Amino acid sequence: MYVPFHQLPPHSRLWIYQLDRPLSDQEEKAMEQKLEEFVTEWSSHGNDLQASFQIKEKQFVVLATNEQVASASGCSIDKSVNFLRKVEQEFRVQLFDRTQLAFQQNGDVKLVPMAQIKAEVEKGTLSPDSLYFDTLVSTVGGLQQQWPVPAKDTWLARYFQPVS
Repeated sequence: MYVPFHQLPPHSRLWIYQLDRPLSDQEEKAMEQKLEEFVTEWSSHGNDLQASFQIKEKQFVVLATNEQVASASGCSIDKSVNFLRKVEQEFRVQLFDRTQLAFQQNGDVKLVPMAQIKAEVEKGTLSPDSLYFDTLVSTVGGLQQQWPVPAKDTWLARYFQPVS
């Protein structure tokens, strides 16, 4: 059962999927339509999930569900993954590549390969205050309050520690 994203309570569970490129306006509208159709029908063991979605920064797909209404089961999560695999093919994007990290730079999303993080820090391109789009945020409240978040406040903090 689709509900507008802003109506989900802060404790609602969410999943963030990062695209390997920004969507065009036309692609974003088409993807929103597909996402709304999916969350409208999304269920867990025959129970409708109170669910929603957002596309943020033209580069992140966010699915969310209020688990106080009905909990997302393994099967329902598998349904969402299978749906998103089809979205990947249709829109020719990647949603499951966890080797790219996203940062906000000059109002845009910049993807940095994980293997290059140390070099970017050494060059000064990334700093402790660089805003990081943490795809591991797990609740709507976390998304609203901590996204993006300074890199120093995440697991990336280790890259900013003095070498001894």
